[in-house]
Amino acid sequence: MDFVGKRKIWYIISLLIIVPGLFSLAIQGLNLGIDFAGGNLIQVDFTQNVTTAEVRSALGTINLQDSGIQASDNNSFIIKTKVMEESEQDNLVSTLEKELGELEIQRSEKVGPTIGKELRRSGFLALGVAILLMVVYITFRFEFKFAVAAIIALLHDILVTLAFFSILQIEIDVAFIAAILTIFGYSINATIVIFDRVRENMKKSKKHELPSLVNTSIMQTMVRSIITSVTTLFVLFALFFFGGETTKNLVLALLIGITSGAYSSIFLSSPLWIDLRRIGKNKSLKKALA
Repeated sequence: MDFVGKRKIWYIISLLIIVPGLFSLAIQGLNLGIDFAGGNLIQVDFTQNVTTAEVRSALGTINLQDSGIQASDNNSFIIKTKVMEESEQDNLVSTLEKELGELEIQRSEKVGPTIGKELRRSGFLALGVAILLMVVYITFRFEFKFAVAAIIALLHDILVTLAFFSILQIEIDVAFIAAILTIFGYSINATIVIFDRVRENMKKSKKHELPSLVNTSIMQTMVRSIITSVTTLFVLFALFFFGGETTKNLVLALLIGITSGAYSSIFLSSPLWIDLRRIGKNKSLKKALA
């Protein structure tokens, strides 16, 4: 298969996902959980059938109609509000009981705005450090252009994951950072396996056409890449459908990111490396002719 020759197709497929995601990020942003935005989170189970509209109407009686309401299974609702004192939360629960009937509190959390800002800062710092260390490692082991191609592929995986979460307005909490870092490690590992094979084949064949050599290298590692991805996805699908409600968003981020990582390591990273080499050669040629 001509992975390099059809690279523009792979680039377009990625842009068809990323561009709408960027528009969504600019217009509606991300649905930040209380870990980042600060506030109170209460999960309640009602004994009788209740709709989201009825919950919002009941909250409207205490001026909390703008709170985030997420329906879950079996008449369970997750309610996100502004930061409230304990007395205000007790009033919320009593109001829901009065308006909608008997309920049971399953979860109650509170995060202040200062803690939310600190978590955001720590999350971005962790991502920045991870990217920097990866650039250093790949540059040391291979070359700088390999590092740039790998980081572009990693950013692609992050943007694809963010695109889905922004468009669908899926809540993002602190576990999302853990998911992104896991995607980083998984994607870079798959990419390095291919880059390592490219380097080996370059040493074996002194006279080689880079596109043909890269295509051969990708095909030689294809089975390994597919088996690793599919077995990982099997486990994640099992966790998504049979795991707890609180881990679903984490697992969903991993499903999207690892799928994107498998795609980018096979279809994007090596073709990007070839394009970067060509750009570098063209610049060197222009300087020589100047």
